Amino acid sequence: MVNEKPEDPNPDLKPDPNQGPEPSSAAVPLETKRGNRKRMAVAPASVATNPSWFTPKRLLIIFCLINLINYIDRGAIASNGVNGSRKTCSKDGTCSSGSGIQGDFNMNNFEDGVLSSAFMVGLLVASPIFASSAKSFNPFRLIGIGLTVWTLAVAFCGFSFNFWSIAVCRMLVGVGEASFISLAAPFIDDNAPVTQRTAWLGTFYMCIPTGVAVGYVYGGVISRFGWRWAFWVEAILMLPFAILGFVMKPLQLKGQYDNGSEDQGAQPSGRVEVADESSKPLGLTALTVFGKDMKVLLLEKVYVVNVLGYIAYNFVIGAYSYWGPKAGYNIYHMSNADYMFGGVTAVCGILGSLAGGLVLDRMTSTIPNAFKLLSFATFVGGVFCFAAFCFKSLYAFLAFFAIGELLVFATQAPVNFVCLHCVNPSLRPLSMAISTVSIHIFGDVPSSPLVGLLQDHINNWRVTALILTSILFVSAGLWFIGVFLNSVDRYNEDNEHPTTGVDKSNSTPLLAEKTA
Repeated sequence: MVNEKPEDPNPDLKPDPNQGPEPSSAAVPLETKRGNRKRMAVAPASVATNPSWFTPKRLLIIFCLINLINYIDRGAIASNGVNGSRKTCSKDGTCSSGSGIQGDFNMNNFEDGVLSSAFMVGLLVASPIFASSAKSFNPFRLIGIGLTVWTLAVAFCGFSFNFWSIAVCRMLVGVGEASFISLAAPFIDDNAPVTQRTAWLGTFYMCIPTGVAVGYVYGGVISRFGWRWAFWVEAILMLPFAILGFVMKPLQLKGQYDNGSEDQGAQPSGRVEVADESSKPLGLTALTVFGKDMKVLLLEKVYVVNVLGYIAYNFVIGAYSYWGPKAGYNIYHMSNADYMFGGVTAVCGILGSLAGGLVLDRMTSTIPNAFKLLSFATFVGGVFCFAAFCFKSLYAFLAFFAIGELLVFATQAPVNFVCLHCVNPSLRPLSMAISTVSIHIFGDVPSSPLVGLLQDHINNWRVTALILTSILFVSAGLWFIGVFLNSVDRYNEDNEHPTTGVDKSNSTPLLAEKTA
């Protein structure tokens, strides 16, 4: 047919020229007309800047690989092969040389735990900064900057020459990772199929236990060439993703940066109240916005309870990941503790994280259902993990601990689903950043040195592990409280309340292949 035209990829944004004249104002409300004109105004920019290469699945795969490398690094530095042991001296004065980082720099257990905490310090300081910057700079570019810092810092870890030099490098590694952990989850939540959101989040967070587990094994294997090579190889693996953050077209995040005008020279899509304070210095304005956003988060009871439960949970998991191989080696005399813990954690991490997301999708992904799953899985998982350390048999320990880890890791998708959906889209990066800051500053930052200090005092890894595991029941209790809170899913709140001043072009799907 002569008048037939190619199909318009955005049929809702343009009127069909073959249709009749627009209905009169009597038939169409004035507000609807204005809304249509606004959508037509932003349509060309949104369509023009959509990158063609990215699809939702490719984005998920790339983010999963980056997350995997991040946590391989954490597992590697905790492995016996890379972390090593101090030199020991017998009563007759003969000394055996130590191994790994601890042996080369002659660190005690407390100093060894500080290395983990130094990483978290950089993460904690930089996470809110990157999250707040997403309102003024393209989030995808911020991820590229963070990954570049991460790559350089990890490479310099391999060149460290004493305790303080590697501690500073580990802190900078945390700074580099901060941008990714604050912004990756909102990107995935924006582009996942609606009925599979928590399954996609589960796939992403599956890389945490899997990466740590692979890191244990990786650290044991590569230590044959020297512990420094563990960091150099990681830097080489991350380098292509750091470059990708700069060479690809910037992606758009709902409720944040206005993608209608490229990241260079673009105006921030801030809130209306910020525009009224344009006469203030830039730093003061940013602090004002940050303060208002923090007030919103701290007044949200659902968010606070969720994060408190996450803190207690992460206190245990952080210490498990750092001291697990060493505890297993001493309690059960595992000659291959890195491989044993790595294998169990990898299998349970993959199955548990995926199962948590799939189960919540089957239950219907709501905030109350997420709290039900969180409290049940953590309580039952804690029972199995506690019982595991009571057994003297290695095989009984592995069987019970595997079941416990399977249940405990099922919390990864639900807990982050609550963080993303109990606030409106413009606050999601800050929500993830503050959640990350909280679970680390009150969770695994103090847990690694405190568990090391406790072990130095009582000198019994079994008792230390039982005391640590009991904290999982505190986490389950806090999440159980969340079931009874009045919760609202605020994912579409920016669309329903245009007075917030967020650019409505940011509410359109990021990638063309997103399905409802």
